[in-house]
Amino acid sequence: MDRIEYISARQLEIAVRIWHPDAPNTVIAWHGLARHGGDFEPLARKLGPQWRVIAPDTPGRGLSSWSLYPANDYLYSHYVTIALAVLDHFHIARANWVGTSMGGLLGMLLAADETTAHRIHCLVLNDVGPELDSQALAEMATYFSVPKRFSTLSELHQALENHYQGFGTLSHFEWQQMALNSARRLPDGSWSFHYDPRISEQFIHDTPRDTWRDWQRIRCPLMVVRGEHSTLLQAESIKRMQVDQPQMEMLEATGCGHAPMLNNDQQVAPLKRFLNHYGDITTPQATNLTPGRRISRWWQRLIRPHD
Repeated sequence: MDRIEYISARQLEIAVRIWHPDAPNTVIAWHGLARHGGDFEPLARKLGPQWRVIAPDTPGRGLSSWSLYPANDYLYSHYVTIALAVLDHFHIARANWVGTSMGGLLGMLLAADETTAHRIHCLVLNDVGPELDSQALAEMATYFSVPKRFSTLSELHQALENHYQGFGTLSHFEWQQMALNSARRLPDGSWSFHYDPRISEQFIHDTPRDTWRDWQRIRCPLMVVRGEHSTLLQAESIKRMQVDQPQMEMLEATGCGHAPMLNNDQQVAPLKRFLNHYGDITTPQATNLTPGRRISRWWQRLIRPHD
């Protein structure tokens, strides 16, 4: 990253990573469940110096604060509040949004809610949508709820590479950098990943929501990236999404599962064309807008098929 800034939200510090801070165009890039904003370094470099990439670390991840009250803070309703605080901090009235997994769902909620929809100019969802595979979700919740401990950094590196094969083809250097950016030392000298194991409690505390209705309400330009072998976002769901949003652009990332890393030309070139076509080239001063109302009815509908 080229710069880091800090934002306070309900006694939590939010670390925000920035690439090309003086670029004329801006995109908000929001990471997945147990990752952090540093994952967007390859995307930022490939988008180039015309694009400022702003990538927050969600609370409980990366360089941001861990919550003492996960039932209150590790929820999409709180992430919405944080997202609006990020937009206001950087004086972004309308955001070009790229979200991977959890970050895509957050962008979808903002774009669908009548109180916040005007803050999203265009939306890119990376391997996520209004219907997600229930078994894949359950496996994610289980994996991330168990604290990880490794005797050596090389063990952590290998575990990271094994678990995140869905990211696609990464070089040894890229895996190495990801390991360095994803590791934290424990008091006994061992290693663990750079997230709070309690982040998985959002699967328990977040209330269900009709996400198909959210999807149908979105009116901004849309692009969906799906990993060719994704276990979370099924091909059948994509077909239904296209029926409800016939103007959406679709990209299948070959050789990837959940979720494409957005680190190569096959993925970034179409995304960059989308942003260049639809993305705002200015970031006008944000007005005093109230945060979106509390999100309700979430996980139950997320894992059910459309009816």
